[in-house]
Amino acid sequence: MSNQQDLSSYSHVLPIPNSIHHTEMMELELNSDPLRDWKLQSDWYSPTRLHNSPVEYDFPGDRFIPNRSLMDLDQAYTLLTNRTNFSTRCNFSAEYRRIMEGNLTLDSEGRPFRMLVFRGSPKSSRKSIRYIDEIRRSDEENFNNNTSNQQRKLPKKESRILDAPDLRDDFYMNIMDWGKNNILAIALGRRLYLWNAANEGLHHIFKPNALNDHPSSVSWSHDGKTLAVGHSSSKIQLWDAETCKLIRRLEGHHAMVRATSWNGHILTSGGNKAILNHDARVRNSLVSEVKAHRSRVCGLKWSMTGNLLASGGDDNVVYIWEASRMNSARFVHRFTNHVAAVKALAWCPYNFQVLASGGGTDDGCIKLWNTQQGTCITSVNTEAQICGLEWNRHYKEIVSGHGFSTNDDRKNTLSLWRYPSMVKAGELSSHSSRVLQLAQNPDGLTLVSAGGDETLRFWEIFGPPPPVKGPYSVLSSKAFPIR
Repeated sequence: MSNQQDLSSYSHVLPIPNSIHHTEMMELELNSDPLRDWKLQSDWYSPTRLHNSPVEYDFPGDRFIPNRSLMDLDQAYTLLTNRTNFSTRCNFSAEYRRIMEGNLTLDSEGRPFRMLVFRGSPKSSRKSIRYIDEIRRSDEENFNNNTSNQQRKLPKKESRILDAPDLRDDFYMNIMDWGKNNILAIALGRRLYLWNAANEGLHHIFKPNALNDHPSSVSWSHDGKTLAVGHSSSKIQLWDAETCKLIRRLEGHHAMVRATSWNGHILTSGGNKAILNHDARVRNSLVSEVKAHRSRVCGLKWSMTGNLLASGGDDNVVYIWEASRMNSARFVHRFTNHVAAVKALAWCPYNFQVLASGGGTDDGCIKLWNTQQGTCITSVNTEAQICGLEWNRHYKEIVSGHGFSTNDDRKNTLSLWRYPSMVKAGELSSHSSRVLQLAQNPDGLTLVSAGGDETLRFWEIFGPPPPVKGPYSVLSSKAFPIR
């Protein structure tokens, strides 16, 4: 190709003074070994030379595309743009001219200099792109190891205590929930209160007119705009969080509504044996009804992906339901390993197919289920009634709230467990009565426990938050020799 002409074609760029004597020209011609070597080795960069070379190359380049990493662009620019006119009376010797020609036409290693190089670079000359990937993986592994090995200490005591007068000491109800709007809903006796964690304001929502009626379950919608309240009288109310006004009543149950859980616009509620699904958007809200439990339903929890529902009952059974098949009343799995009522249910936030369930006093076991395969992954005996379970969203841990126990050291405590080993990391025992309810704030750093001692205790048990993972940069300190 014309683009691959050797430097001899640019000889006009180096003017030769006219005053050079003929004998000097002859002497130069006799002593021009580098130029002759250059002509003999003019194919040094040719494909044939590259093919026969013992040097291995990472990425043999396209012969029509120059490899800039092997070119001395400053020298090439000088050769192409130099228009210096030498004096006609210069008395340069042939030896001087030979040295100058060598400096201008040979590279630092004594090889013929080319303006354009059409070959890959030797493996030993630079690190490959794969090396940068290895650096990136190494740094990311070190970052993950530093995060996972970060030692955190359990708080010695709660960060705040609030009085909760008339809090019902009932294992089967779910009367506390912390919404994404940072408002804690809590039922105290026959009254429902909203506590704003941001400004610490307390607002009383309602008190039922009937003396035998009281809230028995509360649940915030995912967007924090609607609060569902189940009653002991079997009715369900939907309240607007901003205006604190009743916006809808839902019917269908014939007994106390002890558990509620949202899945988008679908509200699932559990009563005496029955599980109802209501579409809160339409007039005829009842979508489906399933009856599988042989006793009262006291635990309901939709998975984070919204495709599976877990239900627990006083019949010691855990059912797994698929959202698209609830009309058929056919469950996906039926777990019968517990030997007491199952109220505590919690889906793992970093392994969506894992469900944690906790049994009552006669059981006292936390069981982890693989809902895809329908198997029990592990079971740990806590030696106490399990009233609530909450996963740590920042670290691989789970907290259990406990009630009655034959072991005085285990009752009325909060226990922190490592996942997946389920080794106990610590225990907190400030409540003087059983821990009935658990909830965590929107950022997942603060846990609140409601006890039969009529107190709400706030724990910084899930913090501090891990370092924020920013976008990884290829500019790793390992990639450069200059520090």
